[in-house]
Amino acid sequence: MSVADLDALASRSAPDTPAPVSAPPVSEEEGGLRTEFEFELPRGYLDEQGRLHRTGSMRLATARDELRPQVDVRVKENPGYLSVVLLSQVITRLGTVTDIHPGVVERMYATDIAFLQEFYRRVNSEGHTRAGVRCPACDSEFEVELAGGRLGES
Repeated sequence: MSVADLDALASRSAPDTPAPVSAPPVSEEEGGLRTEFEFELPRGYLDEQGRLHRTGSMRLATARDELRPQVDVRVKENPGYLSVVLLSQVITRLGTVTDIHPGVVERMYATDIAFLQEFYRRVNSEGHTRAGVRCPACDSEFEVELAGGRLGES
C-alpha cells in the first residue's frame, strides 16, 4: 500500500481530518489528554544559518504516523531511516524552526536522535516524560523529568 493509498483511505473514512504532518501543534490538553510535550536536546540542532536550537516540542503519534514510514521508499531501501521519517512527522518545533522534515532530522547529532527516540517511546507508550533512575553512589531510586531542564537541575 502506497502513501497515496493511505491518504485516500484516510480521506474516505474521515473527510474533515487534516493531514498529521501539516496539522498545527496542540499545546493545551484536549479533553484531559496531554498531546504535546516540550523537550530540550542534549546538543541541539544547528540550522543552515548557524543558529543553535535546543528546545522543541513533540506531539503524540497517531497510527497513521507509524504506518506512513513503512511505505516510504527511503525506509524500504534502508530500514534505519524509519526513525528519521517518524520523528520528522511528530516533532512540531525545534527552537524557531517549525518546518520539520526528514532533511532537518538527518542533520541532527546522533546523541539528539537517540534522545528523541527515547522521548518518543516514553511519551507514546507510557504517556509521560519521567524516568526511574538509581543513584550509583547511594543506590537510592528516584524519578527524573526528561522533558526540558538541564542536566543536574531539578
